[in-house]
Amino acid sequence: MESIAESIGVFKLPSMIFHIIFTAVLFVRLKKNDLFERYGFTKPKYKLYKAWFFLPLIIVACSKIFFGVTLKYSLLETIFYIVSMVCVGFLEEIIFRGFLFLGMAKDNIKTAIIVSSVTFGLGHIVNLFNGQDLVKTLVQICFAVAVGFSLVALFYKGKSLIPCIVFHSLNNALSGISDEAASARFFGSADRELFITAGISVILLVIYSIYLMRSSLIENDGDAVED
Repeated sequence: MESIAESIGVFKLPSMIFHIIFTAVLFVRLKKNDLFERYGFTKPKYKLYKAWFFLPLIIVACSKIFFGVTLKYSLLETIFYIVSMVCVGFLEEIIFRGFLFLGMAKDNIKTAIIVSSVTFGLGHIVNLFNGQDLVKTLVQICFAVAVGFSLVALFYKGKSLIPCIVFHSLNNALSGISDEAASARFFGSADRELFITAGISVILLVIYSIYLMRSSLIENDGDAVED
């Protein structure tokens, strides 16, 4: 889709169309088979006043615009990008946290968590085929694995995929309006900015994942879930 976009000269339009169609097909399939609740399209099983523990995810998602926002593409192409990324948030969460994790969790929870997280990270190797630099791709994979662990822990504890989709969509969409030049100037270079911000995000997300898995924050309520 990215190659087609380059050939027609309209950034993200083919990708957006593909993602919208794929999202619609999955959505209809879930609805037709009454699978929304099974795959986490429900209210989280924790009190909403406890949602302060989303803070690490908010920091990571919004870190892309800490140094400002800018239109890197035309307004229409930016809209295409954001719509595409929202669909990607839905698609990747239902595939990796929904189908894959839940499909394996009935046999072994730990294995399901690891496989869901690692395969989610490795899936980003596809960016190499879009011409992305190898080192940048490897950093992105490490970041994605950390994100995967955080989101699967959040889904496992709260039984709701909605917060995962919201974070994933926001994290991806904000990349389309981030002022990369400003952040690169602050850190001294784009490469240094990449390593520092990704490193901090990975550390934060690993700590967050461990906290979620060990915390009794959710289970001690009357509406808690049982592991």
